Amino acid sequence: MAGEASFDVVSDFDEQELRNALDQVRREVQQRYDFKGAHVDLAQERDAVTLVADDDFRARAVRDLIESKAVRRGLSLKIFDWGTIEPAGGNRVRQRITLRRGLPDDLARKLVKLIRDEFPKVQPRVQGDAIRVAAKSKDELQRVIGRLRELDEAVPLQFENYR
Repeated sequence: MAGEASFDVVSDFDEQELRNALDQVRREVQQRYDFKGAHVDLAQERDAVTLVADDDFRARAVRDLIESKAVRRGLSLKIFDWGTIEPAGGNRVRQRITLRRGLPDDLARKLVKLIRDEFPKVQPRVQGDAIRVAAKSKDELQRVIGRLRELDEAVPLQFENYR
């Protein structure tokens, strides 16, 4: 009989897919008629994206573009934490979009408690910004994954390293 099986519950996204989605948005902004002569700048950092546009209308239009391109590339909209649109210099507006990555501590504790309460044969452990779930039965792990997929949390959940 084999030993314990396990998997990790994480919250992450593919940075390359996000970069590709932002590149598609930049190209579409250059080609669209309603953006002729407009200034739109998207700057990607490790944990945020900064949007600079001419006015609120264009900033909202770029937000719609970002969301549609992200969904087409398989990214969850839960990774975006849209900041407020604030004035920037030169009759422009700026919006900071924070990217959610990793499980927050309160959510990790909540998930560990839920797993312990509903699945007594499973051992969840918090490891950094992930949760390692181990059990002797792979069927139990499959039920845990099914239960966690039913939840609607503020961050997207992925299940990795299933062994």
